[in-house]
Amino acid sequence: MNTFLPINDKDLKDRRWDSCDFILVTGDAYVDHPSFGAAVISRVLEAEGYRVGIIAQPDWKNPESVKVLGKPKYGFLVTAGNMDSMVSAYSSSKKPRRKDAYSPGGETGKRPDRALIVYTSLVRQAYKGVAVILGGIEGSLRRFTHYDYWSNKLRRPILLDAKADLLIYGMGESAIIETAGLLASGVAVREIRSVRGTCYRCSSEEAAELSKIEGVAGALGLPSFGDCQDDGKDFARAFKIMHDNTNPHNARALCQAAEGLAVVCNPPAYPLDGTALDRIYQLPYVKKAHPVYDGYAVSKDGNKTLPVPALEEVRFSLASSRGCFGSCSFCALTFHQGRTVTGRTPDSLVKEATEMISHPDFKGYIHDVGGPTANFFHPACKKQEKSGACADRECLFPGPCKNLDTDHSDYIRLLRRLRKLPGIKKVFIRSGIRYDYMMGESSDEFLKELTAHHVSGQLKVAPEHASPRVLKLMGKPPIGVFTSFRKRFMAENERLGKKQYIIPYLISGHPGSTLKEAIVLAEFLKKERFIPDQVQDFYPTPGTRSTCMYYTGLDPLTMEEVYVPRTPEEKAMQRALIHFHKPENFNMARKALIKAGREDLIGGNNGLVPYERKGAGNRPASKNGNRPGFKSGVKPGNRPHNRPKK
Repeated sequence: MNTFLPINDKDLKDRRWDSCDFILVTGDAYVDHPSFGAAVISRVLEAEGYRVGIIAQPDWKNPESVKVLGKPKYGFLVTAGNMDSMVSAYSSSKKPRRKDAYSPGGETGKRPDRALIVYTSLVRQAYKGVAVILGGIEGSLRRFTHYDYWSNKLRRPILLDAKADLLIYGMGESAIIETAGLLASGVAVREIRSVRGTCYRCSSEEAAELSKIEGVAGALGLPSFGDCQDDGKDFARAFKIMHDNTNPHNARALCQAAEGLAVVCNPPAYPLDGTALDRIYQLPYVKKAHPVYDGYAVSKDGNKTLPVPALEEVRFSLASSRGCFGSCSFCALTFHQGRTVTGRTPDSLVKEATEMISHPDFKGYIHDVGGPTANFFHPACKKQEKSGACADRECLFPGPCKNLDTDHSDYIRLLRRLRKLPGIKKVFIRSGIRYDYMMGESSDEFLKELTAHHVSGQLKVAPEHASPRVLKLMGKPPIGVFTSFRKRFMAENERLGKKQYIIPYLISGHPGSTLKEAIVLAEFLKKERFIPDQVQDFYPTPGTRSTCMYYTGLDPLTMEEVYVPRTPEEKAMQRALIHFHKPENFNMARKALIKAGREDLIGGNNGLVPYERKGAGNRPASKNGNRPGFKSGVKPGNRPHNRPKK
């Protein structure tokens, strides 16, 4: 029977350990499941023979909270958790979130802001001179000078602000194994400077010497922190250099000076192959939240909720792949998981599903089979498989590359094998698909399989916008590709006699979107009779091309100027235009239309919103449920674009 890793002194005594080799401090609750990065890194080290303990969500105001397992032999590993701590704590409007899915009971306040900095300080106070190694997505995306939306300024590389010894970025299994081996052999942490997928700090003079070395052995110098502060163009240039050096097959080491110090970032680690990825997922995870959180599980509607909410969706899901070659501008996966897709072997996934069936809470439904993008199950092309992603072109933008392999047959065979397992009632795909990739396939076989067997009533796709200019800056396909896909999807549903719906994800206020572009999106939604549920205000998170645009007003890949909606009022107007059908948005939408000179879209059957009725306030919905501006005769909940009523 699999057991949890130790979290306190009693656990150490039960294992007859005097101490741990490594102690991992995490901002998440301890859930021993491969969807939680802290569990993965801990189990990988355990498999290498190291003694690993976990301190989950310590009291960051009390250094004693990181002493519960004693001093580790080799060092502390520190992560903010599965999400950046600021994104976890605050919405795009900078308001505190009401729930934290990675904390027991969904409670907020269990982790500090800028958790890597706070936790490292806590460890330093508790144990002088101990090695501290940062990791996780917060470290990955803040490894160089980065824009911090919450303070509205640039911040130094986080390794310098946290005053840690080393940072492991990306998917860190290979890097942590090599680093642990060096520490175990007696190498001091500050002498570890050649491991792929790591960053170390040094003096600016040392970094300058590295940048003078010619050829691939030398490091490329980025504009310094000070230069980036002084000139947004330098920040954009730094981003471009980072963007061009994410392929482990040809990336150079990068260095960036900051106030007398510097960070040197070694080239990325090579992606794991399918067999190695299988081994990661076959480690002895308990696949539960630690029993210390059992008191947070409550009964609701006759069912008992899980003590840590984030486990709910993933415990009966299969992670089939890693990496994404979609390269959306607002997504940070390029800098964390990388653009090369690795698929797990079908046999491993079938074995995991078979084990899942025996779980006492399993009801016969696999919630998802996917990864960052569900239908990316293999590298984009033969070249990517051997030498990584191209530096000078994207796989899907502005259109599919001629070398792109759009064959879905391996993924289809996997899904069919899973469906045939005794005890499986349904296998859903919920992690989202790239419809432009699917549309590039000559056969309709995957569309037919998807529609017939793998949609849970609603299919999530992400057109994100309708304006050609905004879509270009997002790195997304033209909206016509989406409408073509929707027609094919609906036609297939009609052939099957199914009532299934598309749920489109949209982003409001993305760089490049003026009121004109927002109106283009609103007119598209009206024309297509979509009432969107999934709308996200653009969130400038560290490490993305879109965030660089937001801060600098420049597209870092072209250095062209980009309009950025910044004021709360304009953001509210753009959001109101997307939800123009809601009475509470009529006034704001009217204001936006007047400001844009589009009064023709106010009132009448062709309008987005009704005329203002003096003294009457906003016009309410009509008795039959239709909103002004929509044709009558379509019942709410039965529109082909809307989510059905439960």
